[in-house]
Amino acid sequence: MEKIAALYLAHLNPVTKAHESIITNLAKQYNNVYVYPVIFFKSGNEINTRTFPFSYEIRKTMLERLFDKFDNIKVLPDYSFVSPYIRYLPPFLSPSSWTLRKQILGNVKEREFISYTGDTAERIALRMYNLHPIKSRRLEISASKVKELMYDEALSKMGRSTKQTQTSLLWTDLVPERVVDVIKQSWHIIEQFAQMQDRTIKIIGMKFPADGIVHF
Repeated sequence: MEKIAALYLAHLNPVTKAHESIITNLAKQYNNVYVYPVIFFKSGNEINTRTFPFSYEIRKTMLERLFDKFDNIKVLPDYSFVSPYIRYLPPFLSPSSWTLRKQILGNVKEREFISYTGDTAERIALRMYNLHPIKSRRLEISASKVKELMYDEALSKMGRSTKQTQTSLLWTDLVPERVVDVIKQSWHIIEQFAQMQDRTIKIIGMKFPADGIVHF
């Protein structure tokens, strides 16, 4: 195997069966796979929202339990934004966005690497940042769908569901079993955010917590 690394920058909130498939395939093809769950910091604390409910440490636990038999999968905290997040915009023109690129590559041992995304817009961005994205297709299972199903279940159990129709699809069908266990251990987080409005905003195609966009 050539000494080429694979980078996977993603929300991973939560880790789904699609993520499992992507990372497993990369681990079979590349020397090392560096997985970067995105993190947002404000005043030294991680900011989580209804869109980004699980902390980095919980997502790291999901990944480590799922890939405990792989010694070439590394979970790193280097894909981290520090408030005010506006400093990273606009992409490509912001010096902070290039500093973030340098931060991401700081722990990559290999001189050659590729990055993975199934999203066309993200592929263009990765190419602009010279992260060498490979062409790949988007897999069907989305973390957004998983969160929607989890929040519906939590609200239903609390007697606060407003859903008029029921679905036979369960969030546990879309998440690896080992990750299901981690989520159930952290179910209070789902209950908390299920009752809250989302405080995430999208700017130039990028999602950020509203808390910290322009303030430290």
